[in-house]
Amino acid sequence: MNPDDLLASARETTGLDDFGDDELFGGDGWRDGLALLLRCIEDEARFSELGQLAAGFELASYLANRLRVVDHHRGHPEIRERDIVPPVVIVGQARTGTTLLFDVLAQDPAHRAPLTWEVEAPLPPPRTQTYYSDPRIDEAESLISVTDTVIPGFRAIHQLGGRLAQECGRILGSAFTSTIFANQYRVPSYLHWWLHDAVRDGHVAAAYTWHRRFLEVLQSEHPGSRWLLKWPSHVWTLPQLMGEYPDALLVQTHRDVATLVASNTSMVAALRRLYSDEADRDEIGPEFAELLLEGSERTVDVRLDGTVPAGQVFDISFAELMADPLATVQTIYDRFGFELPGPARARMAGFLRDNPRAASGHSYSFADTGLDLADVRARTARYAKYFDVVEERG
Repeated sequence: MNPDDLLASARETTGLDDFGDDELFGGDGWRDGLALLLRCIEDEARFSELGQLAAGFELASYLANRLRVVDHHRGHPEIRERDIVPPVVIVGQARTGTTLLFDVLAQDPAHRAPLTWEVEAPLPPPRTQTYYSDPRIDEAESLISVTDTVIPGFRAIHQLGGRLAQECGRILGSAFTSTIFANQYRVPSYLHWWLHDAVRDGHVAAAYTWHRRFLEVLQSEHPGSRWLLKWPSHVWTLPQLMGEYPDALLVQTHRDVATLVASNTSMVAALRRLYSDEADRDEIGPEFAELLLEGSERTVDVRLDGTVPAGQVFDISFAELMADPLATVQTIYDRFGFELPGPARARMAGFLRDNPRAASGHSYSFADTGLDLADVRARTARYAKYFDVVEERG
């Protein structure tokens, strides 16, 4: 995999040539992200043969989608005239219940959540008339079934489905400025670049411009009352998120960071088995501890400096969410002045009944991370105090 070959292949597949290097789509910084990612894949990823094939397919798909989104925008500039209604964005760190909350909130027809099938294949734009019967739904389910084959039981750790709401990481992936790559592949240098250099150099802000362009395509023929979005990595880039969507309403979930380090280590190790035969938890633990600890600090910073206005964010604890998801949803609606109609609440209750989160579905231990618990506690004390986060047993 090298940039020239991947770009040429995407052009050949789509018959298109314009990748959107102008400011309308965030500029050409995405090329830096792609080039670095490919270097890290070569030097660090330790792919198996299957992993090499899977990653090549994924990167080609991101590039093809980029070409198609740009082409559609060029031909239909009017789709940019409809604003992105101030979205509700779930921004808790991974393993704090964000997926559960996202899926439940998505049951309300007032929420326009991007579904997996349409994010994977956004063109032609999804249409209201065929939104629940589009053949791309079955195509997405077929791709997801590969995960079940290669990583049995992964859906007990993280729910997947063509009709389920999809995270922003997939959308940002076609800007090649996304932690989705570091979750799937062993690319620590890319993760470090994303966490520090990409923010400083404007690549993250440009990726959010791309994010808006992507949503404009999705809503062009299937609009909604308000967007519902989610990506744990928004926690690290809240200034850029708020810069693109200044009226966004944020829901942040909170949980003991030491538990998050253990849970993320386990999840990432499972996910990376699709791509490599060498998924070492002792290595993954420290890699993601840097990310999670930095996220905790940035979370407090943006509250103190006003980047996230107090009136636009609502904090909830993982324990409260898991104890009574519907009661938690009601508090969110009350906080933002939304109405929760009876039919929408019934749909949420039905989803929870039909998609139970098994308590035994994901086992993990802090001891598997190779880290010092006291050190992690000390480094997250500021965050825990500010948000009144309760410690969990290791």
